[in-house]
Amino acid sequence: MSTAAGGVDTAIRAARAEDLPALGQIERAAGASFRTLGMHAVADDPSLSVASLATFQEDGRAWVAADEAGRPVAYLLVDVVDATAYVEQVSVHPDHARQGLGRTLLETAEAWATARRLAALTLTAFAEVPWNAPYYERLGFRVVPMGELTRGLRRIREHEAARGLDRWPRVSMRRPVALGEGMSLL
Repeated sequence: MSTAAGGVDTAIRAARAEDLPALGQIERAAGASFRTLGMHAVADDPSLSVASLATFQEDGRAWVAADEAGRPVAYLLVDVVDATAYVEQVSVHPDHARQGLGRTLLETAEAWATARRLAALTLTAFAEVPWNAPYYERLGFRVVPMGELTRGLRRIREHEAARGLDRWPRVSMRRPVALGEGMSLL
């Protein structure tokens, strides 16, 4: 067990097949917070299917924060986009929010990216939602100007726009990965 910032014992571990149904429940519970901002379409956006989640899990690109009983209470998925670890999804169940679980999961993704010699963590977020872009900025992410988006990030943003997510301001963000001593991307 490790202790998150809020002092709660959690274990960050690779997601298991038996965890996958719980991940959709976590995403739906976390997404409900968007209703308080009038973003009902985001709250109602369907979570990833168990089959889609299995792809991440089987490839070693899914982690969970588990409670003392071993039940997932938060999770993170990554993909590789333009030589970066793209954070596809990070969700924390509201009952376990503000305990540092999101940050700890992002640190796990950074370690994964470092081991694969990826240059950065990237993600997309709602610019004005407090637990989105402002939160990630506090964790060292910076907004990538539209003119500097990589091909992969442009495709992701186009896909998000096609899903109607651009009704609210969105940004792409990047945080360089701290490479270990003696490591180089060259």
